[in-house]
Amino acid sequence: MTAHEPSKQVQITDAAFARVAKVLKNETDNNALRVSVEGGGCSGFSYKFDLTSERNDDDIVYEKDGTTILIDELSLVYMGGSVIDFVDDLVGQSFQIKNPNAVASCGCGTSFSV
Repeated sequence: MTAHEPSKQVQITDAAFARVAKVLKNETDNNALRVSVEGGGCSGFSYKFDLTSERNDDDIVYEKDGTTILIDELSLVYMGGSVIDFVDDLVGQSFQIKNPNAVASCGCGTSFSV
């Protein structure tokens, strides 16, 4: 992981890394998960999850036990201090991002505003 101010970093739980590893296990063309923020969604911004094999120059690389998660620097501006988790409960399975920068979010949890 590239060194950044602590408030700008993203924490990724063991459960999230484990789920990414499980998803990538059957992939032949992709070797990482990219998490990004894009404009849109019912609250202004939305999270996007993509499987990829390409790294960009501005990617911040998070690795654990051979599993790679990428977040570009622009997305990190909106996600700094967040925790990315994978939850498997009675409601279902999903990646969840607990973002301290979000002042509002939609009911589905995939879009937010700052």
